[in-house]
Amino acid sequence: MNTSQTRPENVILPSSNMMYPFMTLDDNAEIVHSEMGKDGRVKVYIEKPDAKDGFHRATCYLPSYTWEDIFGFSDEEIDRYKKVIESTAHLIMEFSQKGGFSNAANL
Repeated sequence: MNTSQTRPENVILPSSNMMYPFMTLDDNAEIVHSEMGKDGRVKVYIEKPDAKDGFHRATCYLPSYTWEDIFGFSDEEIDRYKKVIESTAHLIMEFSQKGGFSNAANL
């Protein structure tokens, strides 16, 4: 077997790498989310264009609200994004089970 195809057995892979658009904020930050994984987790990814760095980014996993891979955002920006995610997490969790907002809304 090719060793590049092996992985530890305790790693849970998402059912797909599909990310669904959720929201664009007034500062041009884009929020997207994954499908819900078999373990019930949803990846929420925030990305904002930046002239110097290319993009600032952060990842939050729901439902635990675990944040990681934060790059380029100020503490104030992250605090704002945390509030946005916390206030909309119920929608993100629902949409993650229905193929994103467009599918959930039958658009």
